Amino acid sequence: MESLYDYGARAGFWRLHELLTRKNVPCTVFAVGMALERNPEACQAMINAKWEVASHGYRWWDYQNVDEATEREHIRRTVQIHKDLLGERPVGMYQGKPNVNTRKYVVEEGGFLYDSDSYADDLPYWSTEHGDKPHLIIPYSLSENDMRFAVPNGFSHAGEFSTFLKDSLSYLVEEGKRGSPKMMSVGLHCRLVGRPGRAKGLEDFIDFAKSFGDDVWICRRDEIALHWYKNHYPEGGLPRSGL
Repeated sequence: MESLYDYGARAGFWRLHELLTRKNVPCTVFAVGMALERNPEACQAMINAKWEVASHGYRWWDYQNVDEATEREHIRRTVQIHKDLLGERPVGMYQGKPNVNTRKYVVEEGGFLYDSDSYADDLPYWSTEHGDKPHLIIPYSLSENDMRFAVPNGFSHAGEFSTFLKDSLSYLVEEGKRGSPKMMSVGLHCRLVGRPGRAKGLEDFIDFAKSFGDDVWICRRDEIALHWYKNHYPEGGLPRSGL
């Protein structure tokens, strides 16, 4: 089973890198800290492409029952890995398999603009549960996500993937024209959509999304965060300096 993940590092990443850079599409990468340590060439490729690299934890673990000291140390270690290998700390966090205290640890670490450990909305939203300032949550999606290639009753081929993404985007664009714009996340994994037959569906969707011109903003999650801090910060809150 480990070789499935090896395919993502050896082949899938580079196929997606070529596709996204050729199409001039920005993205946010949720990167596991240990994977960054083991793939310095990919680190440099992401720097050159000007992609955002958000934290995906130090290990691809289920943190449900991981003790506090270990999880906090993993967060700190991964921040340092980003600084060492990418030249800057991560401002986004998607632990992926968090526990009830993960967001508290992320807020208390102090340097994250947002986390994406939520599937609760079509728009970013604020949490005041931890700390003395509002914390931004930019929801992720398991619906518009290539993980559905790997689950029962999911996508069986690239055409289904592409059609579903196109239908989702079309509906959201029409909602926006009626005065209620939304955000759409597309979840990709190098080992899944990095397969050539599936990458073709992604390419078809990218061309479709770009055809909307200014009606669709294709951007990184840190750009969404900065936009939200600037335009939608809760009244009475104190935005972080430097935004």
